[in-house]
Amino acid sequence: MSQKGFYGEFGGSFVPGPLQAVLDRLDDAFQTAKTDAEFMKEYRHYLREYVGRDNPLTFAQNLTAKCQGAKIYLKREDLNHTGSHKINNAIGQILLAKRMGAKRVIAETGAGQHGVATATACAMFNMECVIYMGKTDVARQALNVFRMELLGAKVVAVGKGQGRLKEAVDEALTDFVQNYQDTFYLLGSAVGPHPFPEMVKFFQSVVSEESKRQILDKEGRLPDAILACVGGGSNAIGAFAHYIEDASVRLIGVEPKEAATLTEGIPGTIHGFKCLVLLDEQGNPQPTYSIAAGLDYPGVGPEHSHLQASGRAEYVAVTRQEAFDAFLTLSKTEGITPALESAHAVAYALKLAPQLSPDKIIIVNLSGRGDKDVAQVYDMLNG
Repeated sequence: MSQKGFYGEFGGSFVPGPLQAVLDRLDDAFQTAKTDAEFMKEYRHYLREYVGRDNPLTFAQNLTAKCQGAKIYLKREDLNHTGSHKINNAIGQILLAKRMGAKRVIAETGAGQHGVATATACAMFNMECVIYMGKTDVARQALNVFRMELLGAKVVAVGKGQGRLKEAVDEALTDFVQNYQDTFYLLGSAVGPHPFPEMVKFFQSVVSEESKRQILDKEGRLPDAILACVGGGSNAIGAFAHYIEDASVRLIGVEPKEAATLTEGIPGTIHGFKCLVLLDEQGNPQPTYSIAAGLDYPGVGPEHSHLQASGRAEYVAVTRQEAFDAFLTLSKTEGITPALESAHAVAYALKLAPQLSPDKIIIVNLSGRGDKDVAQVYDMLNG
C-alpha cells in the first residue's frame, strides 16, 4: 500500500466520523495483533486443530489428461472445516473480536459460506451472531441458511433492492454504525473501508503461503499461473498474496460475465471504499446476477482493482454455461464437486491448459466445495 488503506488510487475509508473512529480502533488492534507472537500462535493452532490445515495441493491427473496441456493442480480449500476458504478469515477475526472484548458479531454473506464460517466461529467462542443475507440468496442457498441457524446464528433476510450480497452488506454496515460499541463486524471479503481489505488478505494469505511451499516441494519450481474466481476477492487475494512479488507467475482472476467488475467496471466508491465498480447511467451500482451467489457483487476488492490497473494481474470473465459445465466436468473427471464460485476458475483452466505445453504448471484455487449448490444444479439440469 502506498499510503494507509490505499492500493494505488484504490481503497481508503470514506465513512462517517463516528464509524471512522471505530475503524481506527480496529486498525490499531489488528496491527498490534498480527505482530503479537501469542496471537499468531493461537491463530495457527486453530488453523491446524480446528480448520484442518495444511490442506492438500492435489495434482488433477485426469483433468490434465483431458486438457492435453499444462499440469493442473488444485489448492483444496474445499477440504477445510465448513467447506471453503472463508473459515481462514473467520477464525482470525473472531480471535481479534475476542481480544477487543466484543460481545456480538455480525456478518454479511452471499453464497452463505462466510455466514456458515462466522456462525461456526461464534459457536466455538460463545458469541452472539447475526448474519445478513439477501432474500434472493436465502432462497437459493437454503441449506446454508439452515446450517447457520443450526450453529446458533440469527439469519436476517434482506428484501431491499435485488436482495443479494450488496444489500446484505448495506444492512450489516447500518447495524455496525448503530451498534459499534459492543459489535464486531466480521467482514468476509477483501472489500470495505480500511482496514478490512488488509485484514482479510492477511488471514487468507495462508492459502498462497501453503501452495508456494507445496508446489516447490512437488515440482521444484513456482507455477506458471495461479487461477482463482473473483467476486469481492477474498479467495483470490489469498491465493495471489505470496506470488505478487514473483513476476514470473501469472495471476489470473476469473469473474462471471454477469458481474464482470474488473473487466468492465470503472473507478467509483461503494460501501466506504474506492474500487472498480459496475455503475448504471445514473451512477448507482448496477444490478448483477451470477449463478454463483458469492460472486454477485458490483464492486471488488481495492487491491484487485490496483493489480488490474497496474497490469500485475489479469482478469477474465467466463459465461454462466462455462462455469456450469466446469462444475460437471470436475465432478466427473476427478470426483471433486466444486462450489459454483470455484467452477468459474476451473472453467478458465479448461480453456488455458490446452494452450500451454505439458511442462507448464497451473494452480487453481478450489475455494469451496459444491454441496451447497447441488440442489441448484439439479434444478438447472431438470428445469
